[in-house]
Amino acid sequence: MKLLQVVASYLPAVRYGGTIVSVHGLARALAARGHDVHVYTTSVDGAGDSDVPLGVPVERDGVKVWYFRSPNLRRLYRSPDLGAALARSVGGFDVVHTHAIFLWPLWAAARAAHRAGVPYVVSPRGMLERDLIAEKSTWLKGMWIAMVERRSLEQASALHVTSAREAAEAAAFGFRLPAMHVIPNGVDPDPASSRAPSAAIAEIAAGPPFVLFLGRLNWKKGIDRLFGAMARVPGVRLVLAGNDEDGYRAVLNEVAARVGVSSRVVYTGAVDGADKAALLAQARMLVLPSYSENFGNVVVEAMAAGCPAIVTPEVGMADAIGETGAGWVVDGDAVDLSGAIARLVTNAALRAEMGERGRQAAATRFSWATVAGEMEALYESVRHPQGQRA
Repeated sequence: MKLLQVVASYLPAVRYGGTIVSVHGLARALAARGHDVHVYTTSVDGAGDSDVPLGVPVERDGVKVWYFRSPNLRRLYRSPDLGAALARSVGGFDVVHTHAIFLWPLWAAARAAHRAGVPYVVSPRGMLERDLIAEKSTWLKGMWIAMVERRSLEQASALHVTSAREAAEAAAFGFRLPAMHVIPNGVDPDPASSRAPSAAIAEIAAGPPFVLFLGRLNWKKGIDRLFGAMARVPGVRLVLAGNDEDGYRAVLNEVAARVGVSSRVVYTGAVDGADKAALLAQARMLVLPSYSENFGNVVVEAMAAGCPAIVTPEVGMADAIGETGAGWVVDGDAVDLSGAIARLVTNAALRAEMGERGRQAAATRFSWATVAGEMEALYESVRHPQGQRA
């Protein structure tokens, strides 16, 4: 199949987090299965632009990535050049797959595919949640979803969600949605790196025991919950590895000071490659205590590294953690969370058992090869709906 993935930003703009990583992982795995995979995206990277060629295909791991400039309305990633490319070429693709909502390229791709009679799949990527919409932009996003996104969603050939939790959140809107398909994000089998980590990360990894949080510093990640729990677990460090695009660290510093854990909190900034692998290898556990998380890529990464994970029920990966025994699902209050952390910190045998269960699940259920096979079947189903197969 000739497949078009559309996403607002892409590698090397890693500041935007999990969606970029998961879309590239999927695209790469589909290309490895013999499909002709293209990505349409913008060159937006924060206030600047990625240093990439524009309007021509750039090969990344077998995927043809097309970057287009966003000269204005950059918060919406509006790109007239991307729109023109869609108008010229969308009819030549078998399936179009858009990732996230509320952003101009995704709306433009859905409209172009619909006009051309090309089936398209929408992945909301966790953005179709009432609580998050109410927290972030309220009336503006509410108006946008009623006037714009609803049509794009209802006219889609299928909706892809990464967890049962995300499916329930999407269904709660009451729209006439197409069939929903739950397919998780994937992970590379073993994130262990042959390269040495940076000196700063090596020093952290070699130091006293630590609990690891991996991800953006953002209110929805529940780091305040984690601070409250760590106040009840003395003698253990908390390493926060993630970027701070929202300026949330100042709020976290106030919370840490209030509960008395400031001296045990270590900020590393965003990590990747050998640095991420070193932290996952040495952490006593990963903790993701989010208030809202449609999936939780970092949980699958921890599983692949053999690092046990503690998550709250609001994390999309909570069901998988419970089913595989790769960690625990714990309520976010300080007492329950601290009790789980304290127990796991001191029990090496239990950590090893959970880690091995996670590693096995990551290598099978959450491998990119498995995920790409499931997505391929979804694409085939929208190309040839039941009763219309060639």
